[in-house]
Amino acid sequence: MSTPHGAHGADDPAPHPERRPHGHGRSHGHTHTHAPTQGQGTAAQAHRGRLATVLVLTVTVLVAEVVGAVLSGSFALLADAGHMLTDALGVGLALAATALAARPATASRTFGWQRAEILAALVNGVVVGVVGLGVLVGGVRRLLEPVAVDGGLMLAVALVGLVANGIGLALLQRGQAESLNVRGAYLEVLGDLLGSVAVVVAAVVVLTTGYLRADAIASVLIGLMVLPRAVQLLREVGVVLLEGTPRGVDLDAVRTHICGVPGVLGVHDLHAWTITSGVPVLSAHVEVPDDVLERGEAGRVLGDLRRCLAGHFDVDHCTFQLEPPSVDEDQEAHGHA
Repeated sequence: MSTPHGAHGADDPAPHPERRPHGHGRSHGHTHTHAPTQGQGTAAQAHRGRLATVLVLTVTVLVAEVVGAVLSGSFALLADAGHMLTDALGVGLALAATALAARPATASRTFGWQRAEILAALVNGVVVGVVGLGVLVGGVRRLLEPVAVDGGLMLAVALVGLVANGIGLALLQRGQAESLNVRGAYLEVLGDLLGSVAVVVAAVVVLTTGYLRADAIASVLIGLMVLPRAVQLLREVGVVLLEGTPRGVDLDAVRTHICGVPGVLGVHDLHAWTITSGVPVLSAHVEVPDDVLERGEAGRVLGDLRRCLAGHFDVDHCTFQLEPPSVDEDQEAHGHA
């Protein structure tokens, strides 16, 4: 795993000044470690220009497919246009969300508007699912009652969509691995690309064999491709909204590393969650002997914790609270891992 931004190792840039324990003796030690945020944003913000380009391409193809569907009578083109509409809405939501996420944190919103990207991905997933279901139903109806289509016009418009979606997919390739919001847009464009392939094949079949149900079959295939993507995106959004452990962070391994630091007796209230894509967070209450706190060695333990986690866990923001084992855990009302 890559080095966590929030745990500084010996070769890392100088960390933030260490916070002193609150008081002396048996009081708690509390520190935060995180990467500088000036000039940086969420993972999706680095790809806003690409998202904007994909949005322009998507709207252009959407208009072309609607016109082509009306003129050719192809429901497959109309189905793909419906998918393009969800694609345009999704990318538009992604752009709006990244703009909100760039707003600075305040006293009332300590993480700013970063979670807006996840909410946008949620809306995106719902819209994709609804459209996918509509396309599937419409395709089945056309399969039962086929109508004549202009295969030549259908093929020409589908090829335009195929090229445009290929360009959009290439633009979002890198960003989809870094941001859940960009991944949602990437999955939509990928589905559009596959949908365009299905329409191209259907058009060729209609032109060469006159089999009109090929148009309906392509529509059904588009619907079947859309729905699983919606489920996948909603599942990933659910993990974030339910404060699930970020992908790639093994809490058992984290606990083992923390307990291996000299002077650490145990750890509880260990939590890891995600604010938005690329911004994982970890917090823990770490038990240390009373004499360690009395000797003022809290700073040394905190430094060891940073070095221990460095290079092992992808965590952007870490919070450690040191406390003696004499603290009554029953006084802590919240649950812990």
